[in-house]
Amino acid sequence: MERATATKARESWHVLGIMSEFIEASERLAQIRPAVSIFGSARIPAGDPLYEKTEQIARKLSEAGFSVISGGGPGIMEAANKGAYEGPSPSVGLNIELPFEESSNGYQNISLYFRHFFARKVAFVKYTSAYVVLPGGYGTLDELFEALTLVQTNKSRRMPIILVGADYWQGLLDWIRAQPLGRGLISAGDPDLMQVIDDPQAIVDAIFDFYQHEGFAQSPGEREQLLNL
Repeated sequence: MERATATKARESWHVLGIMSEFIEASERLAQIRPAVSIFGSARIPAGDPLYEKTEQIARKLSEAGFSVISGGGPGIMEAANKGAYEGPSPSVGLNIELPFEESSNGYQNISLYFRHFFARKVAFVKYTSAYVVLPGGYGTLDELFEALTLVQTNKSRRMPIILVGADYWQGLLDWIRAQPLGRGLISAGDPDLMQVIDDPQAIVDAIFDFYQHEGFAQSPGEREQLLNL
């Protein structure tokens, strides 16, 4: 009996910890819109062409009035935060506690720290107007397919999902069309939820083009969608 009570108490504290992550994210990120989430590998070092391109993309987004959200770690995440940090708009890091990854990068105007991946994912989705996805591993692919799933199922409003690095992504795109689409497991328009753009300025232009008619402000229906994530 005492053991069961102790387990319940521990689980209750765990739930309260999760709630605190959601509350802190809501309080600290409410004013950062419009924002763009940038995903990519933690293993790409400074000086790599992809690192430098990410920095350019983030700087252009910041200069265009977008906050830039990254995972707060090294590699592509650092490049995204660094580019935004050097611009006029906020650089946001949604840091996650991992036992095998380096510490957070130093280019964050706003830093949040998460223990739970799913609370962090909600923060990425809830406050963004577009996704820019660079080459990465399982974490990057997880974030990409999370975004695609939410848009496809109308749990999130449709927004630009831009893949950077045509040579990296082409094999995946070909497989999606040949297998899930070819077997009727996704709908005909689902592959078109993504677009490949390698030029930094063209990425900014594509985001503006997407929102030119409806604007960046969320409609009441879109706000309701996000409440139900």
